[in-house]
Amino acid sequence: MLKLSIVIPVYNGANSIGRLVPELINQFGTKYDLEIVLVNDYSPDNSEEVCIQVQKKYAQWVKFYSLAKNVGEHNAVMAGLNKCTGDKVVIMDDDFQNPPESVVDLVEYSVTHQFDVVYSYYEDKKHHWFRNLGSQFNNLVASWMLKKPRDLYLSSFKVIDRFLVDEVIKYNLPFPYIDGLILRTTSNIGRLKVAHCEREEGESGYTLTKLVRLWMNMFTNFSILPLRVAMFVGMLAAIFGFIYGGVIILEKFLNPDLPSGYASIVASIAFFAGVQLMAIGMVGEYLGRLFLSNNRHPQYTIRKSFDS
Repeated sequence: MLKLSIVIPVYNGANSIGRLVPELINQFGTKYDLEIVLVNDYSPDNSEEVCIQVQKKYAQWVKFYSLAKNVGEHNAVMAGLNKCTGDKVVIMDDDFQNPPESVVDLVEYSVTHQFDVVYSYYEDKKHHWFRNLGSQFNNLVASWMLKKPRDLYLSSFKVIDRFLVDEVIKYNLPFPYIDGLILRTTSNIGRLKVAHCEREEGESGYTLTKLVRLWMNMFTNFSILPLRVAMFVGMLAAIFGFIYGGVIILEKFLNPDLPSGYASIVASIAFFAGVQLMAIGMVGEYLGRLFLSNNRHPQYTIRKSFDS
């Protein structure tokens, strides 16, 4: 019998996780050797208490880990991947936007075609327009920076095989980006269309700040392309400044009475200063992350464990 792990990061999921877990057990508890791994990402509601009750009631199938601080979805998923033992590992949210019956579709498709990972995609996404806009931007940048296939949607609902899980969890630095780790490890990737439902409870935990933080993880952890872009922009600015300076000298030579342009001087200084600050900031971001990595800033810290 296939051993299946389902990793669920929990954040503001107190009203949904108590219904999701028994539904997963009812559907897959006899079909697979099932293991459900819940990771509470220091949720501000009473998700921890609900998860503890669920684990005690379904201890045969459920493991629960509560983190000491909020670290974000990808770090919480890394905690779950480090604790799961399945041959196939499904990663899904706690909000019922991915119907539980889609799990078996992903798993069977992965087994039949022997993919290392199968991503879900949707004909009609039910996320808020801001979240959809962020997803589109994320996929566009991932295609550019991580060489992601353009027809691949990097969904959070996916199934990964044991080989890929073992490779992903080798990454022990503080800023994981799960999809970046997957794309740098394998090209044996599948995609499957599944249903996407309206969120039943609450709102998405992805704020603008969290989305920017996620994008920075992708930018600076898996590519040096931003540094090359900064260098290229700096070169263009230098060329522009050289040409503009030559034009000013030529105009002054042809018309000695031409007054010096205060506005153009201020604009030029502001332009070049902005380019320099952008490049310095990009280098500083890389150095800061290197500093935190060398100081072994943890991906996550587990405060409570319920796994037996």
